[in-house]
Amino acid sequence: MARKEIISKDGLLDSAFNMIRESGFSELTARKLAAFAGCSTQPIFRNFENMEDLIVQTFEKSLLFFDSFYEKFDKGSHIPFVNLGLCYIAFAQKESNMFSFLFINCPKNDYNLYSKLNGRTGAVKNEMNLAREEGVSNPEAIFMKMWMLIHGAACMSITGDYDLSAAETRIQLEEAYKAFVR
Repeated sequence: MARKEIISKDGLLDSAFNMIRESGFSELTARKLAAFAGCSTQPIFRNFENMEDLIVQTFEKSLLFFDSFYEKFDKGSHIPFVNLGLCYIAFAQKESNMFSFLFINCPKNDYNLYSKLNGRTGAVKNEMNLAREEGVSNPEAIFMKMWMLIHGAACMSITGDYDLSAAETRIQLEEAYKAFVR
């Protein structure tokens, strides 16, 4: 009689996702994941080709998590790129391990910044369209300038070097956008 499978592929993906979220990507190994999931390493390699396959699928799940975070984020600014920037910084502050996995120590290199941020919500495309509607002739250039500021602030928040409130950050981003557009 065959043994009953106790942990499913989805259960392992959930465990890998939660492990990264709690402890960071550097802690994700087959043995540590097995211990975290309460199984041996056998189900991992039965359900995934290898650890890289598991990481790629966990990365995809993590991108959907960021998309969901963005969709739920309060979007109170009418100025292009500000809401996306505030959300990105808040994600770094609230989900530092997941932020690092997706945007700093990204194990999946065929995703560029634009595709990760744009996601299934079209977040960047929508912001560029908003800037274009305001008369900005090259919103891509404004996005890159804004993104250097936004990504820097997000990374600073992970290291504990960022102490601006959300309201102060919003003002800074709005002023930066207006300066870049001039």
